[in-house]
Amino acid sequence: MSHPLHLATITTILALALFGFTGCAMSDGANFHKNSTERSYRLEVVPSQNASERVRFLVLHFTAIDFETSLQVLTQPSNSPVSAHYLVPETNDPSYPYDELRVFQLVDEHRRAWHAGRSQWEDRSQLNDHSIGIEIVNKSNCQPPPESSPGAEPDAVCFFPEFDPKQIDLVIALTRDILTRYPDITPTRIVGHGDIIPHFKIDPGPKFPWQKLAEAGVGAWYEEEAVQRHLALLDGNTSSDPESIRRRFALWLADYGYGIDPETASDEEISLYTRAFQYHFRPWKADGEVDNQTRAILLALLEKYFPQKLSGYFVGGGEGLVSSD
Repeated sequence: MSHPLHLATITTILALALFGFTGCAMSDGANFHKNSTERSYRLEVVPSQNASERVRFLVLHFTAIDFETSLQVLTQPSNSPVSAHYLVPETNDPSYPYDELRVFQLVDEHRRAWHAGRSQWEDRSQLNDHSIGIEIVNKSNCQPPPESSPGAEPDAVCFFPEFDPKQIDLVIALTRDILTRYPDITPTRIVGHGDIIPHFKIDPGPKFPWQKLAEAGVGAWYEEEAVQRHLALLDGNTSSDPESIRRRFALWLADYGYGIDPETASDEEISLYTRAFQYHFRPWKADGEVDNQTRAILLALLEKYFPQKLSGYFVGGGEGLVSSD
């Protein structure tokens, strides 16, 4: 990424990559199967009811680099090729060549972009096969941890700048447009890269305004009243040991959609997935600790979006919400 494009070159690429929100979905038999060449056989179209959309998830990323370099990385061949369906620039980026912000479509929605990696959400892995990816220009980055005393494991030093409000408005408009075409993308299936592969990724990071998106009808968020209600129950439970609390929380994470195995997950994995959850839903304190507030937020989300899964838990003996097994 050390050879930035000249403005003339990038303008050419932009002309080729400019977005069009055409969904390309076929709606009738006449358009079901098109081919520009003459066929040597007769084709009868009988649409099957036993099919579903490829797209089930929406994955949001930050680029960690400026617009010009992002566009180059996402569209040009390399030793480690990566792409996304859309790229959203930010205001006051010197490498951005236009006065107003535009959305750039880089891959057709019905094609597979390479943005999610070895990921998992719900019962699906390799989310490139099932998702639309949106890259958002933001120069968040993490540096390797400083040297420390033997035995210590310091965290990387991360810098998370605020997202541009005009850019976020554009992201909301884009995502709402996408949702009109893919009803299978439910609120809990709008996720960050860090949600689906927390071992290696943290984007879009703790500064991404998930709550604002949810208030605009994009993605999931909890009800504060439910959080306080669950928090009161959890604070009243003093009988559970820390290990069973962490293991139970891993179960709740899996119930929500995170790709963690609650039975085999190591203590480190539980912390990683907990931090990923906190980046999304409690960004002001993303420390990986399974405390009662984090637990209450997750229970409030399960109550709102997966109430049937709460049948595996119960309130017993005034000790709070515990596992039924």
